[in-house]
Amino acid sequence: MKPSLIILCLFTWCNSLAQPATRIYLANDDHTDYMWTANEAQYDSAFVHMLDYYLDQIDSTRNLPPDFQARFNCDGSYWLRAYEKFRTPLQFNRLVEAIRSGHISSPLTTMVSTYGAQPTEAVLRGMYYAGQLERRLGLRFPLAVAMENQTLPLGLSSLWAGAGARYSWKGVCGCASRIPNAILAHRRHQLYRYNGLDGSGVIMKWYNLSGSNNMSLGGYAEARQEKVLENPLGKMASFVADLAAMCGNRTYPYQAIGAFGFGWDDLATYVAPTFIIAARNGTTPQRRVRVSNEVDFFEDIERTYPQLPTESVSYGNEWDTYPVSMNETTAKVRRATEKLRTAEALAAVVSIKMPDFARDLSSAKKQAWEAFGFYWEHDWTADGPVSQKDRAEWQIKIQNQITGYSDSLYTRSLLALGQQLKTEIAPRFFVFNPLSWTRSDVADVEYKGSDPVRVVDVTTGQEAISQRVMRGGRQYLRLWAEQVPSVGYKVFEIRSGTPVSQPDAARLVDKYFLNSHHKIRLRRSGVITDWIDLANNQSLIKGTQGRYLNDLGTAELDEGEPLVVENAGPVSVTLKAVSRDPILHTVRLTLYKNSPRIEIQDSIQENFGDLKTWAFSFDLKNTTTRHEELGAILTAKNETRGGHYASQNARYDWLTFNHFADVSNGRSGITLSNVDCSFFRLGKSQPDSLDEHSAQLNALAGGQTDPYRDTLMLGINNQFGQQDFLYQFALTAHKGAFDATSAMKFALEHQNPLVAALLTGEDTGTGVTSFSLLTLNDPKVLLWSVKTAEDGPGEGLITRFWNLNNKATRPTLTLTRPIRRAWRTSHIETNEQSLRPTTGKLKVSLQPHQLKTFRLLLD
Repeated sequence: MKPSLIILCLFTWCNSLAQPATRIYLANDDHTDYMWTANEAQYDSAFVHMLDYYLDQIDSTRNLPPDFQARFNCDGSYWLRAYEKFRTPLQFNRLVEAIRSGHISSPLTTMVSTYGAQPTEAVLRGMYYAGQLERRLGLRFPLAVAMENQTLPLGLSSLWAGAGARYSWKGVCGCASRIPNAILAHRRHQLYRYNGLDGSGVIMKWYNLSGSNNMSLGGYAEARQEKVLENPLGKMASFVADLAAMCGNRTYPYQAIGAFGFGWDDLATYVAPTFIIAARNGTTPQRRVRVSNEVDFFEDIERTYPQLPTESVSYGNEWDTYPVSMNETTAKVRRATEKLRTAEALAAVVSIKMPDFARDLSSAKKQAWEAFGFYWEHDWTADGPVSQKDRAEWQIKIQNQITGYSDSLYTRSLLALGQQLKTEIAPRFFVFNPLSWTRSDVADVEYKGSDPVRVVDVTTGQEAISQRVMRGGRQYLRLWAEQVPSVGYKVFEIRSGTPVSQPDAARLVDKYFLNSHHKIRLRRSGVITDWIDLANNQSLIKGTQGRYLNDLGTAELDEGEPLVVENAGPVSVTLKAVSRDPILHTVRLTLYKNSPRIEIQDSIQENFGDLKTWAFSFDLKNTTTRHEELGAILTAKNETRGGHYASQNARYDWLTFNHFADVSNGRSGITLSNVDCSFFRLGKSQPDSLDEHSAQLNALAGGQTDPYRDTLMLGINNQFGQQDFLYQFALTAHKGAFDATSAMKFALEHQNPLVAALLTGEDTGTGVTSFSLLTLNDPKVLLWSVKTAEDGPGEGLITRFWNLNNKATRPTLTLTRPIRRAWRTSHIETNEQSLRPTTGKLKVSLQPHQLKTFRLLLD
C-alpha cells in the first residue's frame, strides 16, 4: 500500500472514532404566521421578547458543552429589524454577537413567503435589509426560507444563490392543499442540491411528510411532534430515537439528520430547556444530538456528502395564487415593481451630476424594500384569528409603501432630468429609454396647446410622426421616436406649423380593424374572434372550449355598445368596446403604423367574487408553451417530456405569468406580454395534470382559487369590495422557433414604454441632445436593472444583467464615463469579487441563463 493511502486510511479511521456515526440536529423556531395568528404590534412585541428570552438562555448555557447550548432560529430577517427598532443599540449589539457566534440564525428572506406570484426583482428587493446588515456588521446570512406552502418555483434557487444563500429547508402544511398528503409522503429526494437553470442553487432539506399532519418530519413544525407539550421529555426522547433509526436507510442514506421547526401557529415559543435536555439525554457514544442553528446541519452535510443529487424542476403554485383574491392591489405592486426599472435608470442618469439625488427618499425606499418582503407573506389564506378585513387593509398598506416609493422616485427623476437639460425658445422635451438597446417606439408628452405643431428630432433635424391623444382627461402629443439610445435619451422640439400629412395608422373596414401588419375582428363584447397576420397570411385564432381571444367568458359575442374609435392618428389608432357580458368591462385595442405590436387594455368596472380569466385561444398545432417564472424561462411540460415541471409532488393548474408566455411550434408562434396577471392556466390543466400541448392561455383575472374543507374559500372574499380592475396585454406573432431574448425584449418594450418630459433647465442646463449611459455588445444579454448603490452615491452604480442565451458569454460593458473600479456583488449588493476594468470598460462573465450583479465606480 502506498504511504499516502495509508495516511488517508488512518485519518479516516481516527475521524470515525472522534465523530459518532449518527448526528442529529434539533432546531427551534417560532414559525411566524404574520397577520394570521396576531397583528403587527403583537408580533413585534413577541419577536422582541422572544429574542430577549433566548439571548438570556444563550448566556446562561455558555459553559455547557457546545451541543447543549441554547440556540434559536428566526424565520425572517424582520425579527432583526424589529429588535433593532425597539431595543437600544447596546441590546442590538448583543443580538449581533449571538448571530456572529452561531447561537442565533436568521435567513436572508424577510418573512415566510410564497414566491410563485412574485416578479423576479421583488424577490431580490425583499432581501435588501439583510444585505444592508451584511455590509454594516460584517456578517453573511447563508440561509433562505420558504415553507408551509406545498409548492416551490424553480427560479427561486438561482435568485437565492445569487443573493448569497447556500442552504434552505422546507416543511409543508399538509393542509388546505389539493396535493394529497399521501403524495407529499413520497419525495424523490429528501436532501438535494436545488439548482436553477444557470447551475447555481442551494442545498435543500425537504423531507417526506411522515405523519398525518405538519407536526412530523416534512412538516413546518418538524421538531414539535404532536402532543409534545403534554410530555415534552418523553416525546422528544422517542423522537430522537426515531430520527436515529431513519439514518442510513434506503430512503434516507445519510448519517446526519435535522428536525427543524417548533412554533407551529403559536404567537410565541419559549422552550429552550426542552431542546437542551433532549440533546443531552439523547447523546450516546454512537449518537450525537445537538441544539442546532440549522447552518451547522448543512455544513455537516456539505462536508460529508459533497455528491448530493440535484433537482432543477418547478413544483408549480398553490398558496402562491391567493394574492389574486385582491387582484388589483396585487397588480399595483406588480406595476410598481416594473416602474422601478425606469425610475431607477432615470435616477442613475440624474445622479451623475447630482450625487445626492433623492437621498431624502431613503426612508421610503427602505420601507418599500421591507414591504416587498412582506406583501406575499404566506398567510394570504386569511382563515386565521386575524379577520379578513384587517388582513386586507394591511395588504393595501404594504402595497401603498411600494407604489408610493416607486411613483415618487419616477416623478422626481423625470423632473430632475428635465431640469438638467437646457431649454430653448421653442419648447423641447426629452424621450428616455430605460432598456439596454437602441429602440424606436411610441412616446407621449403632456401638451396643452391647441394650435397645429410639428415635432422635430433635434439630433437629426427630421420631423417625427405625431398626433394628439387624450389620456385620463389630459392632452398629450404622441410621437414615433426613432433610435432612442440605450439607457439614454433624445431631445425633440415642438415647432409651430402643420405636420406633414400622414394617413391614420389603422382603419376600420367592413367590421375589421386593420393596418399593414394585422387584420382583426373586435366584437362588441370585447372578444377578438379573428386575427390575420398579414405578413404571413396566417389566421391565428381558433375558438377553444367556446372561448376566443381576450375572452372574459362572454355568452354573446355582439352584446355591448357600438365600437368607438379613439385617438386616431398617423402614430396609432385605438378601438374601444364596452360590454356587460359577463360583467361590465371595457376593452381598448391599439394598433400602430410602425410596429407590429398589438396592445390590449382591459378593465373591469364591477366587483366580482367568482374566478375569472381572460382566454387567449390560438390557432397553432403541436405547440409548446414557455413562460417567465421568476429568474427562469420555463418549458411548460413534465420533466419526463423535456419540460421543467416535476413529475411528482407538483401542482399544475396555475403557472406563473411574469413578463410573458409564448406558444409556438418550430415554425411559428405567438408571444403574449402581460403586466397585471400573476398566473395563467394552460388549456384544461388541472391540479394534477398539465395540458402541455394546448394553444390556449387563460390569464387569471382574479378570484379565490381553492376551497378549504368544501365550505371556506381561501383568500379574501369578493376582492375586498374592489370595483376597478386593469389588465394590460400585448401580442406579437413570430416566424421560426421560440427565442427567449426576442420574447423578453418584446415584453420589456411593451411594459417599459419610452417616457417623455419637458426640458426646464436654463443657464445651468446642458445642451446635449442625445445621451446613452450604458451599452452592451451582446444582444442576448439584457440589462435587468441599473440603480445607484444602496449604501450611497460613493458606492457607485449597481447593474444587473440576465444572459438569456443557452451559452456562456463574456460581453463588454461600456458606460458614458470610464469604469474605474468594479466588483461582482451578490444580488443584494454585498461585494464578492473585485474585477479589473480594461481601458475604462468591463468584460463580464455570464453562465447560460444567469442573472448577475455588478458594482461600478466611474471616473
